[in-house]
Amino acid sequence: MALAVETEHLGRVYRVKARRRPVRAAATTRVALADVTLQVPRGELFGLLGPNGAGKTTLIKILTTLLAPSTGWARVAGFDVHAEAQRVRPRISMVSGGESSGYGLLTVRENLWMFAQFYGLSSRDANRRIGELLEVVHLEDRLHTKCYELSTGLRQKMNIVRGFLSDPDVVFLDEPTLGLDVGASRDVRAFIRTWMAEDPSRSTVLTTHYMVEADDLCDRVAIINDGRVLACDAPTALKRRLQQDAIFEIETSPGAGTDLARVAGLAGVRKAVCLDADGQTTLELILEEEHVLSAIIVTMQRAGLPLVRLTKREPTLEDVFVDLVGRSMAEVERADRPAE
Repeated sequence: MALAVETEHLGRVYRVKARRRPVRAAATTRVALADVTLQVPRGELFGLLGPNGAGKTTLIKILTTLLAPSTGWARVAGFDVHAEAQRVRPRISMVSGGESSGYGLLTVRENLWMFAQFYGLSSRDANRRIGELLEVVHLEDRLHTKCYELSTGLRQKMNIVRGFLSDPDVVFLDEPTLGLDVGASRDVRAFIRTWMAEDPSRSTVLTTHYMVEADDLCDRVAIINDGRVLACDAPTALKRRLQQDAIFEIETSPGAGTDLARVAGLAGVRKAVCLDADGQTTLELILEEEHVLSAIIVTMQRAGLPLVRLTKREPTLEDVFVDLVGRSMAEVERADRPAE
């Protein structure tokens, strides 16, 4: 089996300097990646799903030769990313969400033509590719618009085109729809699907913390948290592991999180996550069996908690993440956010 990406016991450790410390105090270390072993066959759209700070971007930087690994090794397109970086780079491309690549005073065409020259494309091929790709992402009418006049979504579409200009063997997309509206995100996802379908040898590695995006796009997904890969399989297979469980959502009165903690301790409750949003409190439950629900309802009644809405649903990738980590992705991100 030909592999687009392969890693073995890959790790990365950063030395972190404290803001305030004695001059000669030793710097601390932070493990960004630990023992990551993955294989991505050619032709696959592979997803790295995890919260901000999980290690996704660090992994992408190593695979795109921007960062050296601390332990283990990685190959992309058959070449070692550290020892053979110069052979990897012509075969790959990378697009990051929220990046501001290009020059604001240049037009869309001028920026893309400049990058095409970096890739070694002839002017004829560059102009043809620019026209074709801008049409695909519905940006052809902005060909002569200066980049500083583009909205965030339109600039990101230009970045997507820039990343695919050279028709790379492997393209790395690091949160490509970050900050985009629903319409722009839909266009970007449609473009990725089209590009993959045109040539079965093309490969894509996508990082995201959007569950729907990973479920919608990816052939396989690796769930990553705290620098470690917790599970790796097709989205349907990951969700199937919870098919035997009963999954419910209970909506109750706002601010009931403390009382709902009693529910999490009941026998038969595998996971319980309390979410407060838009003035509503929702308890997401993964139960071993459906009959456990009756004990939950009795507990809520005794605590004086109203049952506004009760919904049973099929497992999602968010449920898989909660089952593996014990918290929702939003809770992990809040917990890891530094205090202001």
